[in-house]
Amino acid sequence: MRILITNDDGINAPGLKVLHQIALALVDDDSDIWTVAPAFEQSGVGHCISYTHPTMIAQLGERTFAAEGSPADCVLAGLHDVMKDTPPDLVLSGINRGNNSAENVLYSGTIGGAMEAALQGVPSIALSQYYGPDNVHLDDPFEAAATHGADTIRRILRADPPAQKDYRLFYNVNFPPVAARDVLGTRVAPQGFRENTTFAVEPHLSPSGRRFLWIKGGDQRAATHPGSDADVNLAGYISVTPMRADLTAHDQLDMLKDAFA
Repeated sequence: MRILITNDDGINAPGLKVLHQIALALVDDDSDIWTVAPAFEQSGVGHCISYTHPTMIAQLGERTFAAEGSPADCVLAGLHDVMKDTPPDLVLSGINRGNNSAENVLYSGTIGGAMEAALQGVPSIALSQYYGPDNVHLDDPFEAAATHGADTIRRILRADPPAQKDYRLFYNVNFPPVAARDVLGTRVAPQGFRENTTFAVEPHLSPSGRRFLWIKGGDQRAATHPGSDADVNLAGYISVTPMRADLTAHDQLDMLKDAFA
């Protein structure tokens, strides 16, 4: 099995190194792992692609490349340039510094990389490490992901249905904000929604007097619907959420058809 790994925290991010170690546990040899990751941090870019300008790519090692673009750009570079003669069997995106549960899914470049792979027909998994007071000060805040990542991926791949058409499934995995020994298990969970928790802006003046706006997030420990991804994460469980790029609100189609009848 050949694996392409990427992320949105950048080529030098510690989570990418953890992901490489997880990938090593899934393959026969290090030569089966290829890395194409953003040259600089690309958090919050979602499924953005650099459609209107070219993406510079540089080789940093035998199978390691940095691209000046988004995670989705990196996946495109990996599939259609770097690995075009030996395409990957799996794309792994992460491990993100911080959770991509609930509404964070919609902003996440980590998710965007996995989504692009799925749109290209390649099995893909996004992996993120929830941060909180029980793990942020550990020597390795990614401890839960590093310990439980390979087994989680193996279980997902065994369950992944074959011969998918239309919008292919991809998977969103979030490791709880606890030490590895305190992980209680895994829960298959839907995407949650943190009520009254949205991104906002905070204005600041620079030393020169110019006005800037900083984007800031909401409370990442706010309650979500019981059994949803962020809820089980905060209870100490790994969440696994199957996803598709289809954004249609299927439950509303008939109602809207009636409105236009």
